Amino acid sequence: MKQWSPTLPASDKPRYVEIADAIQMDIQAGHLRPGDRLPPQRGVAQDLGVDFSTVSRGYAESVRRGDIETFVGRGTFVRRRDASDLSASRGEQPDPRRILEEDPMMNMPPEPSDPGLVARMAKGLDHVAANLVPLLRYQSVRGSVADREIARFWMQANGLEFAPDRFAITPGAHASIYAILTMISEPGQTLLCEELTYPGIRSMAARLGLRLVGVPADAEGMRPEALERAITDHWPAALYLNPTLQNPTTATLSTTRRSALAEVLKRHELQLIEDDAYRFVASDAPAPIASQLPDLAWHVAGISKCFGAGLRLAYTTVPQRADMGGFSQALRSINVMASPLSLALLGRWIEDGTASEIQAFVRKAAAERQALARDILCGCFVTGAPEAFNLWVELPRGTSRAEVMGRMANRQIGIMPSDAFTVSAQAKDTLRICLGGPISPEQLRDDLVALRDAILRKDWLG
Repeated sequence: MKQWSPTLPASDKPRYVEIADAIQMDIQAGHLRPGDRLPPQRGVAQDLGVDFSTVSRGYAESVRRGDIETFVGRGTFVRRRDASDLSASRGEQPDPRRILEEDPMMNMPPEPSDPGLVARMAKGLDHVAANLVPLLRYQSVRGSVADREIARFWMQANGLEFAPDRFAITPGAHASIYAILTMISEPGQTLLCEELTYPGIRSMAARLGLRLVGVPADAEGMRPEALERAITDHWPAALYLNPTLQNPTTATLSTTRRSALAEVLKRHELQLIEDDAYRFVASDAPAPIASQLPDLAWHVAGISKCFGAGLRLAYTTVPQRADMGGFSQALRSINVMASPLSLALLGRWIEDGTASEIQAFVRKAAAERQALARDILCGCFVTGAPEAFNLWVELPRGTSRAEVMGRMANRQIGIMPSDAFTVSAQAKDTLRICLGGPISPEQLRDDLVALRDAILRKDWLG
């Protein structure tokens, strides 16, 4: 039995309401956890010096709020709740308009469902609310001094260098990359990238009139000699690279391969845009290529892949040769500034340790989903990585991506064909399978079984 006695808040409310408030506050603070058994009401009445009926009414109010539940013959327990209950305990009901819009084809992190973690995440909004008025003002296009100092702590805790005079917090990796491209390229120029690349860079290049050229790779990633040849042949404006848990293949470049590519770029003085979208997800990624190219490399460490797409933030390090003022102006013309509301929430999470807890959850949940997928899709040609949010699946001869996607059309699991990632060559019969987002583990299992049957053509004639 939980050795717990409520500390009643000082208020003008009736005593029984104060008891219910004390239970709620101790649950939110973590002093009471789901499944904890509360002391008998008579004991609490003696501790507080109040009538038994007052405690009974307080427990009843707490039951009404959904914080506790009572079982005849067993006692009273802190209710085990799912994430959708938490907002109700804070006086709000979930708004269906806010929970129905999602795109399963996007590569999203697994969503936390542990009530304790979700409650700590929600508590960060108290800090936002307490500073709401100043957070609605304009701020520096690079982020406030306070937010950049918090960013320094987070980057260094994750093994990244921090150059305060070359650093900006931007409204997401997409915004950073677009601003960079407007600075360093002109319509008609070539941008090198991987043969299979992030669809966003394809849309940005098309918008800016750039020609994308894919550089061949081997099992270790982009080949240095192929990069050398592409530079000589095309005189590109830059190289765009996604070296950690690459989207869509999930590959991570080794330290040796990163050094070899850095040497080629240094020899040709070619700028690098290092899109490190999964840097804060991968627990053992090698140092960024940018650390070897301080004069040439733009390093963009996205936030959304670790914490959720709603936090459109990125930590961007600008090369020493680049014009920091020009980058700030490019950002301002595109997005004005990063949202101070988002920065305040992320800052509080970093400072109180919630960010590290979310990071640990995402890594663990991703690894569990990868293991589940590999077990179910045994016998299929699957590429993945322990902390990646997706799989890259090669279909067997005679099975087309259109057929598999047609069979899976009414499923929740996100599937995207290789056409979206292929730069110039003929797209192969491969699929990106997204394992993250709001899909439940049970639904994911069912959909993976259906995917296996679709790939292996089981019951296709039924």
